[in-house]
Amino acid sequence: MTTNNERQRILIIPGMGCTPVEYCNWYSWLKEHLEKDPSGKFDVILEDMPDPHAARESYWLPFIRDTLKSDEKTILVGHSSGCEAIMRLIEKDKVRGVILVAACHTDLGDENERASEYYNRPWDWDVMRSNAGFIVQLHSPNDECIPVDEGRFVADKLKSEYLELPSRGHFMDDQLPEVLKVIREKCST
Repeated sequence: MTTNNERQRILIIPGMGCTPVEYCNWYSWLKEHLEKDPSGKFDVILEDMPDPHAARESYWLPFIRDTLKSDEKTILVGHSSGCEAIMRLIEKDKVRGVILVAACHTDLGDENERASEYYNRPWDWDVMRSNAGFIVQLHSPNDECIPVDEGRFVADKLKSEYLELPSRGHFMDDQLPEVLKVIREKCST
């Protein structure tokens, strides 16, 4: 929890291939709305990721830790491959909370996903749960990239607060008010 004087750091971790991030999906919209929040308490980090088209763990996790400065007070918001990066991160690192938008747990039979390095070992669900103060997850039954059963499986294993939103596809719209609402709710206490 942040104190009245302390600002809440939020990192937005994009999906594979999303570059430049400020022009992709809902990321800039969320950043802008949090920065303009009347509470004035949000510092939002949205940066282009290294290796954006392969999204390899060996590049992304050090970048999240060392450049973006994730720590136990940070809230991380991930989309698609950004979710898997966050999930691997919280196998080792404590964070205030995570929001996963269109998460999966397998490489979906895709060679590019397999090469990203996230799926080459079992997931440590118990450690992930213990390292995050909260876990909220969004998925849509008509996601054309990640089947909803993947999201449901992750939600079951993480025991996350799970929101299944109809007709949202892979969440590639230019706004995502549900994530804004979750962040405001989690930071209001």
